[in-house]
Amino acid sequence: MPPIPPTPIKLAILDDYQNMAAPHFGNLNPTFSITVFRDTLLPYNHPSTPPEVKQQLVDRFKPFTVISSMRERTPFPRDLLEQLPNLKLLLTTGVRNAGIDMVAAKELGIHVTGAPGKGRSTSTAAKKKRGPDSTTQHAVALILGIARGIASDDKGVKEGGWQTDLATGLSGKNFSTLGLGRLGGNVAKIMYQSFGMRILAWSSSLTQEAADEKAKSLGLPVEDEDGKVFKVVSKEDLFKEADMLSVHYVLSDRSRGVVGAADLALLKPSALFVNTSRGPLVDDDALLDVLEKGAIRGAAVDVFEIEPLPKDSRWRSEKWGTEGRSKVLLSPHMGYVESETMGAWYEEQVEIVERWHEGKELLNVLA
Repeated sequence: MPPIPPTPIKLAILDDYQNMAAPHFGNLNPTFSITVFRDTLLPYNHPSTPPEVKQQLVDRFKPFTVISSMRERTPFPRDLLEQLPNLKLLLTTGVRNAGIDMVAAKELGIHVTGAPGKGRSTSTAAKKKRGPDSTTQHAVALILGIARGIASDDKGVKEGGWQTDLATGLSGKNFSTLGLGRLGGNVAKIMYQSFGMRILAWSSSLTQEAADEKAKSLGLPVEDEDGKVFKVVSKEDLFKEADMLSVHYVLSDRSRGVVGAADLALLKPSALFVNTSRGPLVDDDALLDVLEKGAIRGAAVDVFEIEPLPKDSRWRSEKWGTEGRSKVLLSPHMGYVESETMGAWYEEQVEIVERWHEGKELLNVLA
């Protein structure tokens, strides 16, 4: 490990929207000089980011030896990393981060570490939780929220209205999951067991044999009276037959834009669309065009191409559900934002910083 810089070592905490990192990192003072940024600048590698904002990113990060990042809120592509000569340790959360160029970081001698969310390695308080994870809970909440019209009904009642629309029942209808990994499987299981929905699944490499194994691993039968419990279909049929289509796909260079205008055009007018995975998986403009034309019943979206959403984003409208537009339910990428999870991540990051400063082996190394 390279020599540790003299103290105080400059450490930046990025994108701390809820201002909850300080209590966790406080014990690092005075060895570390800590700066917290609660805002997020436009991504360095996005085509719409002007040169002056790119320079702001470089100027903001350049002084720091250690940077704590939160998921993919701030990407670190090669072009940005190459302009940060002081950076030695880049902390992220979760066990993967598609926004960090891991190859470039390794070449530049920047250690990158993740945080699985279990807390400090010495902690004995953590124990396995029963029930679904945070993102699964949020996905189901959005599915029910858009189907039952919870947000629009709440608004209507508060404004003096009463029963201004009809809810959409889910029992016996088709739940199409784009992806059948951990999250896709968890959500599909709930929609099958709790709502009696018929599960259709597709991904680029998914086979019926793999889907059958997924069903068994989740404690479900491989078949019921209607056939396969997790039925693998073509991508075209996934969209054509969907009453509710939910995206549960890992973002990569290959999967970027996996849902395009041609796919969305296959959805029936009564269909509902949900995305709690990553914004760039879906052609943002194509989805907005579909919703503004009212071509489907509605969509619930937690993730966006650019986050936080720009103030002038087409998503930021109060006209959804009026004048022929589809219903839209939005949340600000809240799938993982629970106090317990965030706290555990920050505790893991602090432990990694301590180990790095002491010259010990790092935990959860990604690059």
